[in-house]
Amino acid sequence: MKKILIDNRWSGSGGIGTFSEQINAINNYSDAGFQGEPYSPLDCIKTTARLFSQKERVIFFPGYIPPLFSREPYAFTIHDLNHIDRPENSSFFKRVFYRFVILNGCKKAKFIFTVSEFSKKRIVEWSGVDASKVINVGNGVSEDFTPLGDTMNFPFDYFLCVSNRKAHKNEFGTLEAFKQANLPEHVKLLFTGKASVEIERKILELGLNNRVVFTGYIESDDLPKLYRGARALIFVSFYEGFGLPVVEAMASGVPVITSNSTSLGEVAGDAAQLVDPSNIGEIASVMVKVNHDEGLRAQMRQAGLQRAKKYSWNMTAKQVDEQLNKIL
Repeated sequence: MKKILIDNRWSGSGGIGTFSEQINAINNYSDAGFQGEPYSPLDCIKTTARLFSQKERVIFFPGYIPPLFSREPYAFTIHDLNHIDRPENSSFFKRVFYRFVILNGCKKAKFIFTVSEFSKKRIVEWSGVDASKVINVGNGVSEDFTPLGDTMNFPFDYFLCVSNRKAHKNEFGTLEAFKQANLPEHVKLLFTGKASVEIERKILELGLNNRVVFTGYIESDDLPKLYRGARALIFVSFYEGFGLPVVEAMASGVPVITSNSTSLGEVAGDAAQLVDPSNIGEIASVMVKVNHDEGLRAQMRQAGLQRAKKYSWNMTAKQVDEQLNKIL
């Protein structure tokens, strides 16, 4: 009797780590026993060696690097194609790696999981595989994200940007829009993580050094508190395969301003204020409107709470399990 095993090494690695942890907390697959860093380009060789003589198992890779060859059937997960779609995240090596390793995996895997219709469409276009092989299992939102509970008790109001200093997150555009919005002094822009040299330079250039705050590393237990205290989430990324902060903020009862492009409009629906991420004036205007209009914020909170109910880790885990059991 075949059994399902999971590559359990992604824990703590951003969105892929959350996807992996939440699904396996429900499905409870056994660990496949792989060693090393799952995001290393050489990992495909290690997993191939490990799987070469094995059989009677089905392997679930929650990440995007498949083995080069496997005697055992497997499914892997491509959350997005930002490494080839976004020039700032791409390189000659990455394009070659995708062309020869990821594409090979697309052809050999039993299924390719992904998290939005946007990503599914891009994977099918890029890989040429049949659309029925690419399964949009979506993402969920943890029950920790609710409007009820503690906040971080900052001595100021804030627009929250859950981000990571990568260029496609459009943090410079966020800063420029915040400057142009000219919100009251007690309203600050709060970024998760640590400042980089580049973003500190941009903040000084815009004269915002007293208006922008960085949280430093945030424990996962504190993230819901961070959302709850926000006036709004500002998440105007140029490219996302899903955009977990959007649904986490909505589930926390926080109004959301996000991009109308890639997966973000699809995920947010009509429960957020959607903007063109390249239009600084439009982003600034919406920030002003959301900050000053309490009635609008109340309406957005209610719409967001309803929208967030669409996203459940139980549903995602069930879809993954159903497809893996088809392989069995």
